[in-house]
Amino acid sequence: MFALLLPNVHARSNVVYVARVDGMITGYTVDQFDRYIGEAERNNAEAIIIELNTPGGRADAMQAIVTRIQNARVPVIIYVYPSGGMAASAGTYIALGSHLIAMSPGTVIGACRPILGYGGNGSIVEAPPKITNFYTTYIQELANMSGRNATLAGEFITKDRSVTPEEALKYGVIEVIASNVDELLQKADGMQTRIPVKGRGKVTLHLKDARVVYIEPSFRDSVVKYITDPTIAYLLLNIGLLGLVLGFLTPGWHVPETVGAILLVLGLIGLGYFGYSSAALILIVLAMIFFVAEALTPTFGLFTVAGVVTFILGGIMLFSGGGEYLVSGETYSVLRVAIIAMAVLLGLFFLFGMAAVVRARRRKPEAGREELVGAVGKVVEELDPEGVIKVRGELWKAVSRDGGRIPVGERVKVVEVRGLTLIVEKTEERRDD
Repeated sequence: MFALLLPNVHARSNVVYVARVDGMITGYTVDQFDRYIGEAERNNAEAIIIELNTPGGRADAMQAIVTRIQNARVPVIIYVYPSGGMAASAGTYIALGSHLIAMSPGTVIGACRPILGYGGNGSIVEAPPKITNFYTTYIQELANMSGRNATLAGEFITKDRSVTPEEALKYGVIEVIASNVDELLQKADGMQTRIPVKGRGKVTLHLKDARVVYIEPSFRDSVVKYITDPTIAYLLLNIGLLGLVLGFLTPGWHVPETVGAILLVLGLIGLGYFGYSSAALILIVLAMIFFVAEALTPTFGLFTVAGVVTFILGGIMLFSGGGEYLVSGETYSVLRVAIIAMAVLLGLFFLFGMAAVVRARRRKPEAGREELVGAVGKVVEELDPEGVIKVRGELWKAVSRDGGRIPVGERVKVVEVRGLTLIVEKTEERRDD
């Protein structure tokens, strides 16, 4: 009865929410964390467990997520899961900013060196010392606030170090190693949060017999998870542009431009969440114009070379749109390969394939009577001087050019078309019928 009169004492339900965040850390990930934590808060949950598997992402998105966690009214447990997963770069900051960290066996945490994207030669642009020092101080402060190992946290940046769950537990970076959520609940039961929960201070967790409620990702979450991957977003953008170009060069079918428009929009949405340079986008569009020019007015590869070079430069610059990225170098290495491969394939396609298609569509149809000039046929009804011949499988009225007689079976060549009558002469050439 007295507890009801005390301030800041609230009846809590014995339920733990579990949600999953998988993929790049982007602006959309901020929305996910806010929705998941908000759901747990509205239901007065004992805690929320976020199963995290990420190679990193945008620094500004990471900072927004850390702020949301530290202002949560329920304990937020970051669980690096499943086996083979990671909390690299931006994911490490998010974990160190949480109330409790758990890891599944076979996962890793660390490698937080910030980068600025691509340079003009395609190499990864490391952040200058000013930015690196800022994030080193930031991650160490997150560790200090939670009583975790600040020295090792700093080495995640300065030495680009990563550690296993066993090492992380040994050196005081995480609190629990668990193979699944049930084991996590058993081991974390009775532990105190490493940082205060807003409005409640440090909280002792009562998780042993808690009811587990999984927050399933929406269809939108599943789609955005894939399109915000920089490599996939880049490919969607370029395939979409290619579809629009094909629709422009081969009008009447409508499928390429329809599919292209959909993929283009998806690619732009994905890039919008991850961040991109508008100038680079203009270069990619310019490259497509060069490719179209090659298809319409073949220049023996001049426009193709210009398109490939412009396309590669645009792709390299695309992810240097300002701000810092906290991603592993492997992510950008894969992206670089995708950019170069896409450029070469598009160049070859427009140099050989598309130019041939355009020339074929421009070729006059061969069904017209004028196309019969030069064709060789066979006399099926004697010409004297009029008769009937067979050309390209069809029977035509014909007249001997010199007015002479041409018997059945002779080969004749069409030299002129007058209305529905063919003017012919004898020939030794092979017939076309």
